[in-house]
Amino acid sequence: MSTEENPAAAPRSLAEALRGRDDVSLAALLRSRPDLITPVPTDLTQLATRAGTRASVVRALERLDRFTLQTAQALAIASEPATYDELLGLMAGDDGDPAVSDALPHALGTLREQALVWGGDGRLRLVRTARELLAPSPQHPSPTGLGPTVREAGAGISPGRIQEILATAGLPSTHDSVSALDALTGLFDDPERMSALLDQAPSESVEVLERLVWGPPYGQVTADPAPRLRWLLDRGLLLPTAPGTVVLPREVALRLRAGRAHRTTEPVPPPVEAAAAHRPQMVDATAAGQAYTALATVEELLKDWHEGGPGVLRAGGLSVRDLKRTAVALDVPEPVAAFWVELAYAAGLLASDGEADERYAATPAYDEWLERPAGERWARLATAWLAATRTPGLVGERDAKDRTLSALGPGLDRSSAPEVRHRVLALLAGLPEGAAPDTGSLLARLRWERPPRADRTGGGTGGGPGGGTPSPYARRTAAHPAEQARGAAARAGGSGAPGYPADGASAAGGDDDLRSRLARWTLAEAEMLGVTGRGALSSHGRALIGAPPAPRHTDPQTEPTGPGDKLPVHHRQAPAPPALSPAEQATAAAAAARLLDPLLPEPLDHVLLQADLTAVAPGPLERPLADMLGVLADVESKGGATVYRFTPASVRRALDAGRSAADLHAFLAAHSRTPVPQPLAYLVDDVARRHGHLRVGAASSYVRCDDDAVLNEILADKRAAGLGLRRLAPTVLAARTDPAALLEGLRAMGFAPAAESAEGDVLIARADAYRTPPRTPPEPVPDGPPVPDDTLLAAAIRAVRAGDLASTAPRKPVGGVAAGAPGELPRTSAADTLAGLQAAVLTNDTLWIGYVNAEGGASQRVIAPIRVEGGFVTAYDHTADEVRTYPLHRITGVAELAE
Repeated sequence: MSTEENPAAAPRSLAEALRGRDDVSLAALLRSRPDLITPVPTDLTQLATRAGTRASVVRALERLDRFTLQTAQALAIASEPATYDELLGLMAGDDGDPAVSDALPHALGTLREQALVWGGDGRLRLVRTARELLAPSPQHPSPTGLGPTVREAGAGISPGRIQEILATAGLPSTHDSVSALDALTGLFDDPERMSALLDQAPSESVEVLERLVWGPPYGQVTADPAPRLRWLLDRGLLLPTAPGTVVLPREVALRLRAGRAHRTTEPVPPPVEAAAAHRPQMVDATAAGQAYTALATVEELLKDWHEGGPGVLRAGGLSVRDLKRTAVALDVPEPVAAFWVELAYAAGLLASDGEADERYAATPAYDEWLERPAGERWARLATAWLAATRTPGLVGERDAKDRTLSALGPGLDRSSAPEVRHRVLALLAGLPEGAAPDTGSLLARLRWERPPRADRTGGGTGGGPGGGTPSPYARRTAAHPAEQARGAAARAGGSGAPGYPADGASAAGGDDDLRSRLARWTLAEAEMLGVTGRGALSSHGRALIGAPPAPRHTDPQTEPTGPGDKLPVHHRQAPAPPALSPAEQATAAAAAARLLDPLLPEPLDHVLLQADLTAVAPGPLERPLADMLGVLADVESKGGATVYRFTPASVRRALDAGRSAADLHAFLAAHSRTPVPQPLAYLVDDVARRHGHLRVGAASSYVRCDDDAVLNEILADKRAAGLGLRRLAPTVLAARTDPAALLEGLRAMGFAPAAESAEGDVLIARADAYRTPPRTPPEPVPDGPPVPDDTLLAAAIRAVRAGDLASTAPRKPVGGVAAGAPGELPRTSAADTLAGLQAAVLTNDTLWIGYVNAEGGASQRVIAPIRVEGGFVTAYDHTADEVRTYPLHRITGVAELAE
């Protein structure tokens, strides 16, 4: 690259650099930093100012990959302005590194594109705010581990002491401290003289330098330093910065590092290695089985809450006791139960009812969801999971106020969760078909793409001071201290697929950044949901994220033949799929559903009745059959085949729902591949014969029966004492309890009463479920402003350029009054303003005006007046690219644009 540049043509500010960009380059800037367009800046000067604000720079720095961030850190300790060769020397060292040389232009281009660096290769300038954040200071050492320069560190040293250092180092004395520090800097920058000086150093002094060279560069000394320290202090290799504190100057450290700003540079992203390979058909089949289980689990969860689920805590969310009960009902660990509950909530199938005694229940959308084909139902769950910012892995931890985070409660949103899920699946899509990733290499890749806080602030592998003080620009990645201690995922079934953490164990190796924890949870949740199978991305999972077809193996020697086969580690990864718009995501979800549907088992229309009062469903059942069987029998066990148990209570439940004994006999005969067993037929007839013999109604409540002997039996039973029964007539008993409690009490005594209405008719307890009012799914918490689309970008760039024209174009005075300096509103009298606008209408000229809106906001505009009448001017506004009407009293003044 050329390092020469014409100084006269070089931009003098970031605004001038932006002014020299074309529309494509400006669009790339606004797309990579969408916060700059919210709201749309009035001109390029305002855009440059906004791009240099602390919040915006921090956000941009946090989204750089490791090598690009290292490049910015190197520029922060380089001279101002720096040359490309100087930057290359800091990154590659004196010996050079071909990989760094190849990757540096792209990293520098990224920094330029995001307006963090401006200027040509001969005059590279880091944005001032970024330099302040990344440059070393006593308060926060540089992530590079370097300290201040000789000039900065020696600013507080007395002139006499500086001359003593020069004499000891073998340099001639000077007349002032500035030239003395320059001479000392020249010594440290000269490789030969520096080597000669270090050759004279005692070995103990060299050890001190070695301990400080990679940071932190500060150390403590006593009033009477040891000889090894005194030797370094006398020659300026250590400089005092405060009483008892010394620092290793930057020039000395760079010379000892062979010119490198970082201990280790990582110009190439680490590849995601494949831990195991499986046949693609096996992966798809396994994932389809998990998808079917996911659908069944969500149905079971919401069916269990049909009549109203657990109550809502006062602070919101599900209580620990209710989560445990849900986990037992689903036969899963509590963290997994929290995932299913949160997934149903994110998909809009579950919500609180909003009543005074608030509780959770299924939404009306759940009934609609049940009617959809299985593939579409799965696609809705998977799409909701991808976009959700709620993070069920945090359930059970504590927030910053030491409050326990509960399922469905507040505090679970993490705005980075959707981006991490998409990125993890995209990396899986880059592996060969059927390949399961090595978790360690996957996490290493994610850390390279977005370095964790420790790496950004000097505690990572970038050569910074270990355990350095966090930089003020580093945003907290965990919202509470407990997030630092959880996130390990166990391996499942030896297949290379991570299991969901069920015990809240800490992550192995002290992995403390939220991004890595989210990645581990993503791998586990994708496996449970059926997006992956045996750890590898399935074909329908690939379609879900819009990824291209997977690369296939071409070498017969590496073609996987079994679940344990390894893949070559040098395979090429496919490019990551692009981010999808909402419409594209809906299309991708439909494609995933079409791929999944043939892999799911066909629903059956029959069961196998057995003599032990059980029925076996050898697979998924059709919806009407499953619903009716769920009323008539209780689920005893689940798995590949579901076992239902018929009991007197379950049969009575079907009778309460309005079915007769004849209906039940016909249903069993029609849907059984085996003859109806005699014990089951006797059970139905026996319960039906007793059902409704007693009638319970509302007075407070009463029991009515035509057989007074039955009522005598109830009164004589000691278990009826709590019901407060007394005889009103030979066939009627009154009770102090309500009808529901009376029904339950009599059923507990072995009777089969039926409820009746005020008219004396039997009340049919249909299996209709309780539903919440219509609810919308929870909105994801955005991770900053959304990325603008092409239409918005084009309009914003057009408006910015027009506003820039209005603020920078040369103006001519109107009516003998000066137009003012660029950036200032034109000021003319009302008469001159009106005359100027009327003249522009006649001559078709373009004017520059100042305008104050109804809220008091002032702006500059370039307009072409069309007509002036009734106190208004109608003009084509070049700034807004449309015809607008402005009140004359809000125009501060006008000026003609110079040629």
